[in-house]
Amino acid sequence: ETEPLTSKKDVSDCSKGEDCKENGLLVRNPKSALRLVEDGNKVHPSQGDKGEAAQISNGYSGVQSSAPCNGEQQLMELEDRETWSKKIDFLLSVIGYAVDLGNVWRFPYICYQNGGGAFLIPYTIMALFGGIPLFYMELALGQYHRNGCISIWRKICPIFKGIGFAICIIDLYVASYYNTIMAWAFYYLISSFTAELPWTSCTNPWNTGNCTNYFSKDNVSWSLHSISPAEEFYTRQVLQVHRSNGLDDLGGISWQLTLCLLLIFTIVYFSIWKGVKTSGKVVWVTATFPYIILFILLVRGATLPGAWRGVLYYLKPDWQKLLATEVWVDAAAQIFFSLGPGFGVLLAYASYNKFHNNCYQDALVTSTVNCLTSFVSGFVIFTVLGYMAEMRNEDVSEVAKDTGPSLLFITYAEAIANMPASTFFAIIFFLMLLTLGLDSTFAGLEGVITGVLDEFPHVWGKRRELFVLGLTIVCFLGSLATLTFGGAYVVKLFEEYATGPAVLTVVFLEAVAVSWFYGISQFCNDVKEMLGSAPGWYWRVCWVAISPLFLLFVTCSFLSSPPELRLFDYDYPYWTTVVGYCIGTSSIIFIPIYMVYRLVITPGTLKERILKSITPETATEIPFGDIRMNAV
Repeated sequence: ETEPLTSKKDVSDCSKGEDCKENGLLVRNPKSALRLVEDGNKVHPSQGDKGEAAQISNGYSGVQSSAPCNGEQQLMELEDRETWSKKIDFLLSVIGYAVDLGNVWRFPYICYQNGGGAFLIPYTIMALFGGIPLFYMELALGQYHRNGCISIWRKICPIFKGIGFAICIIDLYVASYYNTIMAWAFYYLISSFTAELPWTSCTNPWNTGNCTNYFSKDNVSWSLHSISPAEEFYTRQVLQVHRSNGLDDLGGISWQLTLCLLLIFTIVYFSIWKGVKTSGKVVWVTATFPYIILFILLVRGATLPGAWRGVLYYLKPDWQKLLATEVWVDAAAQIFFSLGPGFGVLLAYASYNKFHNNCYQDALVTSTVNCLTSFVSGFVIFTVLGYMAEMRNEDVSEVAKDTGPSLLFITYAEAIANMPASTFFAIIFFLMLLTLGLDSTFAGLEGVITGVLDEFPHVWGKRRELFVLGLTIVCFLGSLATLTFGGAYVVKLFEEYATGPAVLTVVFLEAVAVSWFYGISQFCNDVKEMLGSAPGWYWRVCWVAISPLFLLFVTCSFLSSPPELRLFDYDYPYWTTVVGYCIGTSSIIFIPIYMVYRLVITPGTLKERILKSITPETATEIPFGDIRMNAV
């Protein structure tokens, strides 16, 4: 917060090149890089930092001016925080982060499983009252305070700083398995550069006697024990799960997948090592290319025989499903994980915006694009599933049994392999999967990088490239367990337990801290300072009550009935559920640990310690010189 400049002294005698105060207004010399900071709003250095130049926590370095105006104010020279080169770089980065592999495989499956077209009703309601408000809140917080996920809590509610550390751990867990799925896609991409795709026949060394190619010209009957060549290529050649007995015997490491993952992390490193200036250019390809491919695949799928059967199955409403609680839980979980608050990414990306950027408009545009992409992806998938059902002479429900990555790597890959120009469509499809995953990886790691660099600027501020290199190496080493022959089982465990409940808990506490401790009035005043108008009652009600209840509802539903995991023919034993919860708890445990630590190191009585711990340490300093833009 800033206080009005009410001094009546004449300051016309200020020396040239300084910022001066006339009639209570700040007059800024365009050639000057100085900011006025009232004595009451100074950032006081700690005991160990006295006598040194103050480091302002929102990414600006402060240096005391040698000639303060009239001795009443302190002028500080600022080095601007890095910003996006163009507004479109930010929008594409956020869209690229939100639109990922889950939009292609998870939404279509969740939709047809929960009532088809009827599912769109709970999905839209959950988006309007839960997902989009939380999305908007994180963008506004990041843009106003201009900090990453750790240091931002000094300006909001210091006792919740453990949330930032929990977010970083969660992001590392995601990087340890999410990039392995991209390594699978990369293996498929390399294998696609052949005249005949390797998953179209049953004559390969990895095939078994149960392999049945019903697309062959011979009359082949599909039996109960039949396995398609695409499934055997995925399970026996790419994953090699037959060489593992489960999570208690993962087997060796696949050197092919290790090389694929190494190349992916190399691409990631050189895309983000210099910051948003470079990653903002890379997303022009990784965020736009998938839409071109989706359009091509949509047109191709619509022309296939039996496509209408898949579309009908996808959208046919089952209104009775709306009475089931599970449908509403799935809708809430889908919109939440699709938009992606709670991973520190939105905070990091928004912190590089201009202060008066219209983040309200950005939130609406990017969240709408994300939801529409999920909906259109359903048509891309189900037109092909209808074609598969037509070829097998089965019902679409029998063909659509595969879920998650299997839907892409088995069912869709097999359909592509039996289209005309199959090599071309396979190459562009798996290239699309890679680009969908890459910009999400850029975003996840940027959340960690910005959080750590803002928290420890004196250590890593000038060593970003070195820190990013170390981070990618750590993520690569953390992925080794997912590169084993039983790595697919590890990926499934991490996906269900390591991130889901932990992220829900993080965002719930984040919403409570901002709305109830920092104060909804203060937060709305911050938004007004940026946009020129305060959020309306709809947003206030969502932030204070509806969104936290939305998160609490999903979290409790998950904990009350944890999913029973099964992958291929492997049923996860009970002890894996315990391990999964332990992994998930290992991240959010930092929140209570930091709370205790904060109360212990704070001097005073217990009441004084609590009050100090929930009071912002430093005020966010508003940069002068930005052009104000009013947002409606």
